[in-house]
Amino acid sequence: MALNRSPLSACAEPWSNGAWFSQVSTALSESSSIHSDALCHLTRDFSAISLKPMPYSALDPGGYKEESWAEESQSFLQRNSMQVSPSEDKIPVVGAPSSPEASGDGLYFCDGQRKVDYVLVFHQRRHGSLRSPAMGSVAQDQLSIVSNGNFPPPAGSDAAAGPGGSLRREEAASAGEVFMELGIARGGEPLEAADHEMHLIRQEFEANLLEAGLEVERDSETKPHGPSFTRIHAPWPVLCREAEFLKIKVPTKQSYELKEESGFGSRMSTMWRKLKHPFQPNVSHPDHGSTKFLSHCFSRDKLHMYNITSKDTFFDNATRGRIVYEILRRTVCVRTCQTIGISTLIAKGAYDSAFPLHDGDFKVTGHLEERNDRQVLFEEWARYSAFYKYQPIDLVRKYFGEKIGLYFAWLGVYTQLLIPASIVGIIVFGYGVATVDTNIPSLEMCDERLNFTMCPLCDGACDYWHLSTACGTARASHLFDNPATVFFAIFMSLWAVLFLEHWKRRQISLSFSWDLTGIEEDEEHPRPKYETILLQKRQRKQKKKKKKKNEPEKQKDGTVTGKDRWRQKLLSAMSAGVPTVIEKLTWKDRLPGYFMNISSILFMFGLTFSAVFGVIIYRITVSALMAMSPDPETKSNVRVTVTATAVIINLVVILILDEIYGAVALWLTELEIPKTETNFEERLILKAFLLKFMNAYAPIFYVAFFKGRFAGRPGSYVYVFNNYRMEECAPGGCLIELCIQLSIIMLGKQLIQNNIFEIGIPKLKKLIRALKEKEPTQKQKDEERPPQQWNLDYALAPFEGLTPEYMEMIIQFGFVSLFVASFPLAPLFALLNNVIEIRLDAKKFVTELRRPVAARAKDIGIWYNILSGMGKLSVIINAFVISFTSDFIPRLVYQYMYSQTGTMHGFIDHTLSFFNVSNFKPGTAPPYSDHGDITVCRYKDYREPPWSPDAYQLSKQYWCVLSARLAFVILFQNLVMFLSLIVAWVIPDVPKTIVEQLKREKKLLVNLFLQEEKEKFQLIQSLFVKDATLHSKGQSPSTGQAFPILGRYSTLPSGPMAGEGGGPRVRCRAASFSQFSEKISSSPRKENTNSKHTAV
Repeated sequence: MALNRSPLSACAEPWSNGAWFSQVSTALSESSSIHSDALCHLTRDFSAISLKPMPYSALDPGGYKEESWAEESQSFLQRNSMQVSPSEDKIPVVGAPSSPEASGDGLYFCDGQRKVDYVLVFHQRRHGSLRSPAMGSVAQDQLSIVSNGNFPPPAGSDAAAGPGGSLRREEAASAGEVFMELGIARGGEPLEAADHEMHLIRQEFEANLLEAGLEVERDSETKPHGPSFTRIHAPWPVLCREAEFLKIKVPTKQSYELKEESGFGSRMSTMWRKLKHPFQPNVSHPDHGSTKFLSHCFSRDKLHMYNITSKDTFFDNATRGRIVYEILRRTVCVRTCQTIGISTLIAKGAYDSAFPLHDGDFKVTGHLEERNDRQVLFEEWARYSAFYKYQPIDLVRKYFGEKIGLYFAWLGVYTQLLIPASIVGIIVFGYGVATVDTNIPSLEMCDERLNFTMCPLCDGACDYWHLSTACGTARASHLFDNPATVFFAIFMSLWAVLFLEHWKRRQISLSFSWDLTGIEEDEEHPRPKYETILLQKRQRKQKKKKKKKNEPEKQKDGTVTGKDRWRQKLLSAMSAGVPTVIEKLTWKDRLPGYFMNISSILFMFGLTFSAVFGVIIYRITVSALMAMSPDPETKSNVRVTVTATAVIINLVVILILDEIYGAVALWLTELEIPKTETNFEERLILKAFLLKFMNAYAPIFYVAFFKGRFAGRPGSYVYVFNNYRMEECAPGGCLIELCIQLSIIMLGKQLIQNNIFEIGIPKLKKLIRALKEKEPTQKQKDEERPPQQWNLDYALAPFEGLTPEYMEMIIQFGFVSLFVASFPLAPLFALLNNVIEIRLDAKKFVTELRRPVAARAKDIGIWYNILSGMGKLSVIINAFVISFTSDFIPRLVYQYMYSQTGTMHGFIDHTLSFFNVSNFKPGTAPPYSDHGDITVCRYKDYREPPWSPDAYQLSKQYWCVLSARLAFVILFQNLVMFLSLIVAWVIPDVPKTIVEQLKREKKLLVNLFLQEEKEKFQLIQSLFVKDATLHSKGQSPSTGQAFPILGRYSTLPSGPMAGEGGGPRVRCRAASFSQFSEKISSSPRKENTNSKHTAV
């Protein structure tokens, strides 16, 4: 019983005769997708079918013989009494094009007309036994069917003829006729159990896709070990249906003129556009300047409102791919596995991957005017030579979707605002360079005449030393620790607020221009792991219920009565028909995961602190060993060598732990069993950010706030492992060490992790994938067809989300904002990195990654909250860095409280305390000294001198400076917070022009709908007037029957008048459009075929 269709008949035409065909053939849509219900049930429910192929004329309505369905099915069941597992079925396939030109460079089906909207990839472990009639005799266990939507075109058509002329009828039949193998392949090996199951799952899934209206095409030849491709096309009715479900906004025919500025504002805008013109990418803009089209959620009832010039291009490729993905992720597999969606099937191994296709090759081969979107993005966005140009954000959004478009828009705004921050940072650094020769504290430290003899840096082996030897450190410290640094810290705190406010305005502007205002969150399906665990939980409950139901009530003597047995059977039958209660995982199911999360995160924190502590031990031991060296040059370079090597070790540890923490965060998030992808992504982001934040900033926090605070004083030092003294800050303060630490870690992460890893690792993965593929023989190379677009895209790396990209920039934002008081050049290095980062990411998305599904998003999600939190944290951290790490507050206190001249002269002597060398513990004093007989040495602290009654106790100056430091923290924090609130209040979140345009669009849409309703009412009124006229001309109304001409406000129903006989009185009621729907739909519409009105 081969089901065939005459190639001369159109695909969407109903068959005029044949009762059985009218029952089993179901038109899934208005497209060329004719699907047979009986055929689907045959392919899914039966196997071992002994049917031979038949020519297309078998389905020709003219050649149909009247035969009852009961007789045919009875004979069919008699011939096929032995049933086999449905896993032995094979899904319909069609031949692939022999050349890229035949399928439109691999972007279309083999007919060259229908676009490939999505591709499913799986691996075939043996040669598929799909054969065409031209291959000779066909085995008895085959079923000839026609693929859904793949009937051969009518004879004489261009598509059928092709470039080589018209096809013969037999060739046309073989092009559309395929075979479904039922059983083990002749001459092939039987499928393994796992492959057998995957084959069955794929069969059911793709059959369900056909039922959903999609059109499927697969290669007729499959490689024994290579990937096999299933191509999917969404016809126009399916696109319309899903676009209405997803509430996709599309432009209407109605447009309006945008309000143009006038006066000074208009002149400034014109001048600004002229200045920006050389930096604009060469991209055609779809909008018409000052004209904007109204947008509205797509509706099949309002097709006349939309400017549909071509059904193939009305929905762009990204939207088509998104629509198909929505169908894929909600399509179920019930018979073979209790799963839903393509993500679950990929997790199970039924498919390797699923992705939409790129718009052809990214290299331009023809004229520039014929470039596709991918080529335009490559030429104008993904090239390093375009670093000075603005990003074509609208085209990025059109090609990749709103979510990726928002990321690049955010990255562009962040990079643009780094320009003023970099300029101010350069000015602050330049101020330090210009004033270094006039800075009095630095001059005092470099003055050898003052002869400050300092206490030894280590016990026993180290000698006394002069403060003037640290002159270079003091001068370098002034470059970053000067009065301008305080201004820069305040500026950067306000800059962070300004950046967030500017991004909110930019985000809302993009939402308006991209028609994202008022969209609802898309319904998300559960993740595969959540479904699996929920299914296991449900099965456990069912087992418990079955055990209870199998134990009927017993009487006291232990016998079961007939009534109880009947009641038990009745209850079990009723429960089988009642749908189960929707179950979900509770906190009890997730409790082990929560416990593992908390313990693992605490362990990771301990690991981070251990790494920092290990570097501290390294610094202490190496400093002691180098100090005991007899080489004087080695002794003089102790601090520089130890600091540089320790920072490099820190950088290596940070890079290693970053990769470990990323994998650990993913594993911990899986243990929590989040229900949806959004929940999974948010929890993953929080864990990864927390771990990577601690990893990147723990060494910096130590240098900024802990180093030198717990070292003790001469004669009473704090020791580690009873042998090594805790390290102290350099004579110029810890700020210069903080600057070195921050600069090396920041530059190292950007250079190694962000750039080398992003370039090197994808190329290494691509090389490994190429090496895994076996080298084809020369004969296979000759027979191999040119690679299609789906082959090229499958060779690309899969898209794994935007979390790594955002994380990279958020950590950089922390370097720029949190400790910027110690390194004013941080914004400059971030700017230089981001200029390269934008083009690097763009090239990766365009050339190295598969095309992601166009995801819709209104904002950047949880990342904005993280940015806002880091902006507030930066205010507090910069306040503590200025007050406790730098010498800004001690200098102010000395100048205005202790200086006799009101200047900084004598500041160094004021900050150094005295120590009597006779108070050293035995064995800690230097055995001999090159500086002669030393009785008193100096150390940096505010303590009483040895001749004071309270020797070595904290002095009054210490408490005065500490009070000033705490007061500065409070003052700085409140001042910056207050200024931040003023900035946020002055800058509105929604631009005024956007508010006005939203109001105007809403008003225009209301007027448009009112006009449409008015036309509907006029049409209905004209129909009633016409009907009444026909009745008055055709026959005169009898007594008691009058047909009034319904006016505009008439509410009388048609029929006998109330109160004039002919039946009971009819109660008047208001007329509604639904009363007349049948009359409208049945009325002829050939009067004006161009005007389309909505049937309500």
